[in-house]
Amino acid sequence: MLLGLVHVNMGVMSGPDGLAAAARAAEAAGFDSVWAGEHIVLPDPQVPPSPMSPQDPALDSVLALTWAAAHTATIRLATGIVILPQRNPVVLAKQVATLDVLSGGRVMLGVGAGYLEAEFRALGANFAERGAVTDEHLDAMQALWYDEHPEYHGRFTDFAGIDAWPRPLQQPIPLVVGGHSRPAYRRAVARAHGWYGYWLTPGDVAASLTGLRAAAAQIERPAGLGELEISVTPGGRLTPGQAEAYAEAGVHRLVCLAPPTPDGPARAIEAAVAAVAGL
Repeated sequence: MLLGLVHVNMGVMSGPDGLAAAARAAEAAGFDSVWAGEHIVLPDPQVPPSPMSPQDPALDSVLALTWAAAHTATIRLATGIVILPQRNPVVLAKQVATLDVLSGGRVMLGVGAGYLEAEFRALGANFAERGAVTDEHLDAMQALWYDEHPEYHGRFTDFAGIDAWPRPLQQPIPLVVGGHSRPAYRRAVARAHGWYGYWLTPGDVAASLTGLRAAAAQIERPAGLGELEISVTPGGRLTPGQAEAYAEAGVHRLVCLAPPTPDGPARAIEAAVAAVAGL
């Protein structure tokens, strides 16, 4: 069972010292990855389905992971997740490639389509067609990373006669799709190396894997992607029994959430290592 630490750009880990200390501690404990979430802006006042107070600190995910990269040597750096239709794909492709080069090839790009209409509205992003925008942005970014002469012509993004160097060190960048909807399951099966589910019980994981299998029955998965890696942030306290249940459900990586206290990251790391020790 692999281990990750999520929201290293939020709460007590949103300052330079807290973020660096958490990333170093996770690496020293044998975690394979740290994950940064994303909300560029939040509704004020907070209204459902917004998950956070508008005053909750949240660093930019890519910049936070760059800081984590500078203070670590081996741990992987994952966006968990970037809300892709809110981003300019040409700019984000440059940022991700830059981080991959600076970190020595440690990036994992987790993406999702988003769900907060107010956030999209503030950014001038296309909420109604966010799924189609997500797919198109992925195509455009991959053209910039992997094509000898990048060119893309779509409904939402259009470019030709350009290039963007350096290319990422990893060929390809590992792609993770987050979300519990049928479009997210289809996107994960068709395009991604991994799928990420947030705040799920083992029973929730079973339901999501059923959805992924249903998508796989309808969509051919490219052989080059290999097995779909399942990463999950546990819903609730992680115990050895719960860790075993996640493993039996088919989870490959537990991406742990730290309590919102100054010692929360250290406690989460210690508890996760203890929980998976017998697996």
